[in-house]
Amino acid sequence: MSQQRCAWPGEDPLYCAYHDREWGVPLHDDRALFEFLILEGAQAGLSWITILRKRENYRAAFDHFDPERVARYGASKIESLLQNPGIVRNRLKVEAAVNNAQKFLEVQEKYGSFDAFIWQFVGGKPRQNHWRGLAEIPASTIESDAMSKELKRCGFKFVGTTICYAHMQATGMVNDHTTNCFRYNELRCC
Repeated sequence: MSQQRCAWPGEDPLYCAYHDREWGVPLHDDRALFEFLILEGAQAGLSWITILRKRENYRAAFDHFDPERVARYGASKIESLLQNPGIVRNRLKVEAAVNNAQKFLEVQEKYGSFDAFIWQFVGGKPRQNHWRGLAEIPASTIESDAMSKELKRCGFKFVGTTICYAHMQATGMVNDHTTNCFRYNELRCC
């Protein structure tokens, strides 16, 4: 018998693996945080499974999410990305990824790491929520509002409060596994 998990991944093997191994695990690696920042922005208006299926293509197209390299992308690189069928070919999102890499480096310089900057919105440790079902999970919170406002102030794009909350969920800043999910208790200790 398989373990019970949150309802949102359904039966999709890729979605289930992501849920079981990554989603909600506290993340403190700057490059991985940058990856999720770019992928969450790319998701805007789309489903996460769409982006998850394109994730390896994104890694290849965006130099494995090396923010220093992405920050230097010029017009010709942007144009080549817009021809890449393996990613979401939306000019605003691609240009935002380059802009966000530049801003990411500025934040690292100012705060010592992006990790130190981003985790301040939850006081440096994961918020432990207690949702019984998907309908209880909010699309945004006071913390994601504050994160969005500060990221925008720093010049980031595609960082609305819903995107910020999705980033918080993905990177384990909040434990939004439902209480009946096997991952809920596994991540309560973190």
